[in-house]
Amino acid sequence: MTRDAARSQDERERDERERDERSRDERERLRETFTQVADLYDRARPRYPEPLFDDLAALTGAGPGSRVLEIGCGTGQATLPLAERGCAVVAVELGSRMASVARRNLAAFPLVEVVTARFEEWPAPDEPFDLVVCATAFHWIDPAVRMDRCADALRPGGALATVVTHHVAGGTEDFFARVQDCYERFDPATPPGLRLRPAAEIPYDDDGELERSGRFGPPVFRRHEWELSYSTAEYLDLLLTYSGHRALDPAAREGLLACIAHLIDTRHGGRITKRYLAELRVARRLP
Repeated sequence: MTRDAARSQDERERDERERDERSRDERERLRETFTQVADLYDRARPRYPEPLFDDLAALTGAGPGSRVLEIGCGTGQATLPLAERGCAVVAVELGSRMASVARRNLAAFPLVEVVTARFEEWPAPDEPFDLVVCATAFHWIDPAVRMDRCADALRPGGALATVVTHHVAGGTEDFFARVQDCYERFDPATPPGLRLRPAAEIPYDDDGELERSGRFGPPVFRRHEWELSYSTAEYLDLLLTYSGHRALDPAAREGLLACIAHLIDTRHGGRITKRYLAELRVARRLP
């Protein structure tokens, strides 16, 4: 390799490291916005549909006595259904305020422990878990370590279960088409002409990461759709729990929320309906 070629390779590697660092810093910045509004998050965020946990139990055998590690439990939206099914849960949550609300919500379940820690740095106990669960939070975990960390926490044959949630076409479709004008006006990151896709067009959450890790078998998927109705105030509260909205400049955020509220109140009688898709992905740890 020539000196110029070696320097070019060094520059590419340096640029790649810098991009990774910027991506990691941005992920951490957005990840920590949730803990600022823990009580609002607990009140406004939708719960997962019960049939999803029926699928989880059927696919993993989770039930009374199962040892479960939950990553990023938030205020306990997924922890509570696991606790109600008799699982012994260790829930790791980065945000201290989120963890405090989760402890309050789960106080009636002595088999649940909520730990305030960064999962990437948390020292897992020696006894392995039967199941690792992460609901709507796996994308916040450092991709460089998350597969190995999850696999190391599991017994051979134990399962990793992740849940992703999508906003899909349906509900008050006219509102969600018109509201893009508000986003394009106040949020410069909004792609022009953005429209919601039907659930059938949403690709499965499988980019090959499980296979590339060499630690897990092929995933199994289950999907559930449901709708929730929101008053103007309830919908604005929901938006204020999303990292992208919280990261906006305060003046832009206030302008965006005012624009959305005006649209709901004047064209939709103060109430809209949102359609959700929750996708459960389960994969077994290889021996």
